[in-house]
Amino acid sequence: MSQDQFLEVIDRDEAERRFRRAIAFEPLAAEEVPLEEALGRVLAADVLAPGDVPSFDRSNYDGYAVRAQDTYGASEHEPRRLALLDEVLATGVVPKGRVTPGTAIEIATGGMLPRGADAVVMVEDTEVEDGGLVVRRAVTPGFGVSFAGTDIGAGETVLRRGEVLGSRETGVLAAIGAARVAVWRRPRVAILSTGDELIPPGQPMRPAAVYDSNAQVLADAVRELGGVPVRRGIVRDNAQELRSQLRQALDECDLVLLSGGTSKGAGDISYRVVRELSNPGIIAHGVALKPGKPICLAGHHGKAVVVLPGFPTSAIFTFHEFVAPLVLALGGRPRPERAAVEARLAVKVNSEIGRTEYLLVGLLPGEGGLAAYPMGKGSGSVTAFSRADGFVTIGRHEEIVEAGSTVRVQIFGDRLRVADLVAIGSHCVGLDYLLGRLQDQGFATKFMAVGSSGGLQAALRGECDVAGIHLLDPKTGRYNTPYLTPELELIPGYRRLQGIVFRAGDPRFEGQSPRDAIRAALADPECVMVNRNAGSGTRMLIDRLLDGAEPPGYPVQAKSHHAVAAAIAQGRADWGVAIAWVARQAGLNFLPLEEEHYDFVVPKARRERPAVLALRRLLDDPETRQRLGAMGFAR
Repeated sequence: MSQDQFLEVIDRDEAERRFRRAIAFEPLAAEEVPLEEALGRVLAADVLAPGDVPSFDRSNYDGYAVRAQDTYGASEHEPRRLALLDEVLATGVVPKGRVTPGTAIEIATGGMLPRGADAVVMVEDTEVEDGGLVVRRAVTPGFGVSFAGTDIGAGETVLRRGEVLGSRETGVLAAIGAARVAVWRRPRVAILSTGDELIPPGQPMRPAAVYDSNAQVLADAVRELGGVPVRRGIVRDNAQELRSQLRQALDECDLVLLSGGTSKGAGDISYRVVRELSNPGIIAHGVALKPGKPICLAGHHGKAVVVLPGFPTSAIFTFHEFVAPLVLALGGRPRPERAAVEARLAVKVNSEIGRTEYLLVGLLPGEGGLAAYPMGKGSGSVTAFSRADGFVTIGRHEEIVEAGSTVRVQIFGDRLRVADLVAIGSHCVGLDYLLGRLQDQGFATKFMAVGSSGGLQAALRGECDVAGIHLLDPKTGRYNTPYLTPELELIPGYRRLQGIVFRAGDPRFEGQSPRDAIRAALADPECVMVNRNAGSGTRMLIDRLLDGAEPPGYPVQAKSHHAVAAAIAQGRADWGVAIAWVARQAGLNFLPLEEEHYDFVVPKARRERPAVLALRRLLDDPETRQRLGAMGFAR
């Protein structure tokens, strides 16, 4: 295949068809393992019981083995009297005597029923008098007895191939005496991360570097699917080194995953090395997906080689779309059905014609059912996937999905876990602290940062329990209360100081008043700002300060105070607006602008929910107030 044929983008279903034609989606060889190592493995053959379980007629109670007909008519007022034989049948003891008409033998729970007996009278329904047994309750044949083979009969199929062995199944195997069991061999999956920019977790961060998170998430995803991850570390952008590592991985493993280097950039060498494979070699390079377009699917003499995109969200999605079904098949596991729910899309979404898009969403309960909020952050985000509840598939022929549209959300995991407290609105580290305290109390919490205005709208729609807002009404000069409606009430939160954040020693800001600092920033075309997202309370403050001006950097919208501080600390911007606590934590200087009120709006229909009441108590708690005060937040 020539160079110009790479990244010939094909449809997702066509890519899967080609992949399945080239690679056998069937279990690897079977192997026998000791029973103590069988948990979580998949049976490769039906299991037949070699004998009966129980293997003998067994007593279910402490009592006396009898002939049932000898007890007929027995009651408290007219008991029956039986001769008590001189034998006690403890567990593990083979009876020596037999029960004859008018006799009984003492027996323990689990004891072997003697010949002649067909029932057990419980000890509480009897008395021993003068060496004989007084029976005060009649029993029927079979009462108190588990007859041989009643649980499992010899030759019976007790477990079927393809079953995943849990503790219940291993208990069955132990009960029939199986010391070893035939299971499908677990696929060994080699994982290679590629790129000069990668460093392993634990090493100090350096400029232009990123931690290799893909290797960890892929390894654990393989484990979740029953495979054995074989992590081969980070391979630099060196074709010869990668070629050597790939050959070793193919020799030792059943499937090879490469992460990164699948595009056509100057440093992307993975696909160049993979194209050297044969029989069949590259199957598809470029699939009409978002995220995940650059994925490369290849095979080499029956073994799959998949080059996943380097961006985390792209890598995870393409893994679950193309690799996960293969790992399951190689290990003999069925592909589980992913749970799905219907929800209403909270905001309008634009998609790209010709590409199937997977939209990560968070789900919030509202009065009209679930609402789906896009998580955003792009394919490079390492947190969006972990915080999302599921995803919406937008077809390749759809360009716009309107707000309010009903969408089908495929859930991550086996079920949707609804939070005890849903917070939505403006982000604040004080809120992070409060949610952490609620988690300590046993409440499950969920937070989505959509800005103060977005949080207010979510509260009006009944999609959250609390909305953190700091909205100044320009007409009244008051925070938050002018925005309340009869359906909402306010929980007073705390005050926090917003200000201009900049690097120490910058003469345009150092020692200046806020007004003079803004004037100096606007006068310097090289002075770059970092803005905040539209709809946030901080953005409203910024726009009042700028009074219509749009200095360099104005279109760049950070989603949080932390992102503002990071842009300034790294020199990508020279100034921005954030809260004092974040500036201090980032080692930046701060010019106070305004003390604002960060409060919580609650739909009145939700104000008595236990988690909302717990939040109220926290805000009134002296220890909590002291901690918030230490963070720069005061009531």
